[in-house]
Amino acid sequence: QVQLVESGGGSVQAGGSLRLSCAASGYTYRFACMAWFRQALGKERERVAGIYRRGYYHDSVKGRFTISQDTAKNTLYLQMNSLKPEDTAMYYCAANFPVYSDYTCERAQHQTDFRYWGQGTQVTVSS
Repeated sequence: QVQLVESGGGSVQAGGSLRLSCAASGYTYRFACMAWFRQALGKERERVAGIYRRGYYHDSVKGRFTISQDTAKNTLYLQMNSLKPEDTAMYYCAANFPVYSDYTCERAQHQTDFRYWGQGTQVTVSS
């Protein structure tokens, strides 16, 4: 059974940092395309960052967010620095597999490209 469990959300002031984690189980992690999505109130869910062997980012978070993974622990991370109020959203971990290339994973930008989802973790940034 595939499980994705996020943690690390919270409330911070603008300019602060948070680190999200996603513990994955139930599949072969190293052949998965992983991503972080977010959904703000009244807005569509958007991919913030994705990774297979290298990371890719939404323009709005480039230079501030870093996606990484520890394949030995089957865990995905999102380090978020210089947070802004517009980063406020529910953040979701997502997985799709099997995937065997960054070419495929980088182009998986829509929620319909991912089959498995975590329950989400709330990030709130105050000004």
